[in-house]
Amino acid sequence: MSELTLFSKGGNTLPAHLRNLQLDATTKSLMGGSSGGASKRISIRGGVFRMLVDGKEIAQNEDSSMNIVIVAANENVSRTYYEGTYEEGKNIAPTCWSNDGIAPDAKSDEPQASKCASCPQNIAGSGQGTSRACRYSQRLAVTLENDMQGDVYQLQLPGQSIFGNAENGKMPLQAYAKFLGGHGIPITAVVTEMRFDTASATPKLTFKAVRPLEPEELENAQEKGQSPEAKIAIASTSSAMDGAKPKAAIAAPAPAPVQEAPAPKAKAKAAAEPEEEAAPEVAEPTKRAKKATPTDVAEVLDDWLD
Repeated sequence: MSELTLFSKGGNTLPAHLRNLQLDATTKSLMGGSSGGASKRISIRGGVFRMLVDGKEIAQNEDSSMNIVIVAANENVSRTYYEGTYEEGKNIAPTCWSNDGIAPDAKSDEPQASKCASCPQNIAGSGQGTSRACRYSQRLAVTLENDMQGDVYQLQLPGQSIFGNAENGKMPLQAYAKFLGGHGIPITAVVTEMRFDTASATPKLTFKAVRPLEPEELENAQEKGQSPEAKIAIASTSSAMDGAKPKAAIAAPAPAPVQEAPAPKAKAKAAAEPEEEAAPEVAEPTKRAKKATPTDVAEVLDDWLD
């Protein structure tokens, strides 16, 4: 495991008297004009946990699992469409995206339809193989178990990490949330282990609860969930977190001399998003209500982990 720590002695633990300090002029001047409001996210590209700050990879965790606390989540499953071929290392904004999975976002460069359900990019075969070109994703705001007082990270999950049934103790996100919710346990009140499914050909995470949060940890998680960083994480695409600009914000080249228009070409098939690596298409399941059965948090987790 390769990980950056804040202090050579004490790791990432910040003493209480330093936690609420504002950056001073000296620090800001040495940061090259940055305000310190860097966008941080965890990528799962290539089956490796990667820490990115403003789109630049600064650390990797090659372990197969990582413990986190989920402090906030977009209440909807989002959708994202990229046109053309993905180029490794190139940060580009999606052609069209939807934060609610119902209609394109108003800031989309090229909305593909008025509604996602009737979009041509939502048809099987519009993407790689038989997949759909427009893909599902779920945005979470998380903190690390070993640094709960620290940074909030965006974690964007592909469809196969969201939907599906629990198999051999492996639960995708929705099944995991339903398991906890069925016992009256908020997902924000436990430490969650996310683990790569080694049986999957493309990056896929499964989830399980490790332990309930202590009272002070729960209070911190609730505060983090209401922070500006968490709200940005669950409302922004991963490319926006990395600083990609929409096409409209990029200066257009000088117009070329007018020539006779060539015959129209077929639209290029969309490439899979870099996080998904052409993952198999996963259909969104029908949602069913389930009555909660409140019980003791520690007892439920102990029974499940045994």
